[in-house]
Amino acid sequence: MSISFEIEDFYDTNSTAHYDLNPDTFSCNPKHVDPTVALILCLVLIINFLLAVPGNVLVGWVIISTRQVLTSSDVYLLHLTLADGLMALTLPFFAVELIQGWLFGGFMCKFLNLVLEANFYTSIIFLTCISVDRYLVIVCANESNRSHQRRCSRLLCVGVWVLGWALALPALFHNVVTVKDSKSERFVCMETFNIGRVTSWRLATRVFRHVFGFLVPLVVMMACYSVTIVQLMRTRGFQKHRAMRVIIAVVVAFLLCWMPNHITLLADTLIRVKLIPFDCSSRMSVNLALYLTNTLALLHSCINPFLYAFVGEKFRKKMMLLLQRKLRQKRTSGSTFSRSTSQTSEGTGTFL
Repeated sequence: MSISFEIEDFYDTNSTAHYDLNPDTFSCNPKHVDPTVALILCLVLIINFLLAVPGNVLVGWVIISTRQVLTSSDVYLLHLTLADGLMALTLPFFAVELIQGWLFGGFMCKFLNLVLEANFYTSIIFLTCISVDRYLVIVCANESNRSHQRRCSRLLCVGVWVLGWALALPALFHNVVTVKDSKSERFVCMETFNIGRVTSWRLATRVFRHVFGFLVPLVVMMACYSVTIVQLMRTRGFQKHRAMRVIIAVVVAFLLCWMPNHITLLADTLIRVKLIPFDCSSRMSVNLALYLTNTLALLHSCINPFLYAFVGEKFRKKMMLLLQRKLRQKRTSGSTFSRSTSQTSEGTGTFL
């Protein structure tokens, strides 16, 4: 999911690694991005990186450090945090590309896009797993199956990681190319389909991404949460309602971050396959929108920790108790908490 333009429509390919400006489309020369916009997007990516890495580390530390037995949703949350953290680690490289072009070689071009794609898929699949688990716990409540669900969740996480990396394999089509015009030359990390028809490959990979990376998980989440909300409306207790707040917030955040990108990518695909007539101004607007929505989508990697901190009451309590434990351990040089504090920190139930 490179945040570079895909510009074969404007350039002639002289080799697998060199692009010259096509004179037939010279009037529609796609500058990578206005320098001011590039600088702003670069700063957004860097800020995202600085927030996402420590934020996801904190969430992971709180989940791992708890003394209670993790529920299936907690396990999925832990792996979701790992996926978001790995995604955030790629952001400085793409921030540099916005300003200087791609400086990190062909291997890193493929590898970083593979990491980005894989963690995009694993994130939404883990969100889907959480929605299914909440449905099973709230709608199909059965205490005897809890231990079995916890065992299955570990195996399912392994399967999700394998599936996510398998779905991301089209990212290996990324290569470093040299883009030239009359004034400048720079390296760009971009998709270069050098087998078969470029349009067919691009259409196939994008349909693949829309269907398996957005539509199918969205349908599953909406179905599970619709039934779950109906069930919750029939209950008088508030604890389940509080548990749902974080989950709904996480799903809404995912939609707000990723839906604009999918809509823009769909518009770009329709232009490329000539279902929408080619127009220079509209094409350049879509290219700019791709930059903006890609940057917005990548913000998702830093949003979840803030959702847990500000929406998840139980998570906040556990985080404060863990911090108090660390401070008290330092003050007492290794002495332990009192039994009452330990019992409070262990608690029961999911972080959600």
